[in-house]
Amino acid sequence: MRGGSSYGDRDRDRGRDRGPRFGSSRGTPTKKFGNPGERLRKKKWDLDELPKFEKNFYTEHPDVQRMSQYELEEFRRKKEITIRGSGCPKPVTSFSQAHFPQYVMDVLMQQNFKEPTSIQAQGFPLALSGRDMVGIAQTGSGKTLSYLLPAIVHINHQPYLERGDGPICLVLAPTRELAQQVQQVAFEYGKSSRIKSTCVYGGAPKGPQIRDLERGKEQDGD
Repeated sequence: MRGGSSYGDRDRDRGRDRGPRFGSSRGTPTKKFGNPGERLRKKKWDLDELPKFEKNFYTEHPDVQRMSQYELEEFRRKKEITIRGSGCPKPVTSFSQAHFPQYVMDVLMQQNFKEPTSIQAQGFPLALSGRDMVGIAQTGSGKTLSYLLPAIVHINHQPYLERGDGPICLVLAPTRELAQQVQQVAFEYGKSSRIKSTCVYGGAPKGPQIRDLERGKEQDGD
């Protein structure tokens, strides 16, 4: 390598230390590896050349606007919704109030869902607004749809991916089984708008996963 040594060269130089390498007062233990990432440089982005990125796709429904403070507090009490932070939008009481596109509503109607769950009622307006949020709810409470449906809306407002681009939405899951479940939900709700998704996890051949990512995937579960 021109102009300097490689990581391997530096490691070999350490091996020539004449002092003891382990546990002796006559020598100082040395690190086996270099500093990971020491050659990385911060990327300088030209903000004027980057495409504009719209994050707010939420329009408050008139029925939600008319909700009084008492009605708001009573709804959250019945749904056991607790919020923290400032400027939190009012929850929606129906899927139609979230103003999802028709291709999302069609899938919801096929699933015979009657109304949003607690995490969905409060999570939809936040996620569609492009706000940062942390949602905590029990297993089986509809958390996956609370972020995947807004993610589908965000994805469909971005330019089509070229080969090697993406993902637009990244979902991290603690187990392989859960990651596969999320990917299945993403497939079911994303196929109507031709959103491609894949699941990346350990313990499986890497080749197909790498090829999926190279082709360009809007959603990626890990």
